Amino acid sequence: MRQKKRFIAGASCPECGAMDTMMLYKEHDVEKVECVQCGHKMTQPEKAVQASTRQFEQVIGVFKPGD
Repeated sequence: MRQKKRFIAGASCPECGAMDTMMLYKEHDVEKVECVQCGHKMTQPEKAVQASTRQFEQVIGVFKPGD
């Protein structure tokens, strides 16, 4: 499956300073940003990923095999 990559208009790379070279994509449900000029990568922190996925999770019931 082909991965969608989007450029972030007006963003500049914190490493090389190039403008309009940052692309955003998702890998295993984690947002990542990469500079196509120098290859600098940034990843969403693990705590932010867990907070956003666990926030809406609800437990319906607990399965106990002995019951």
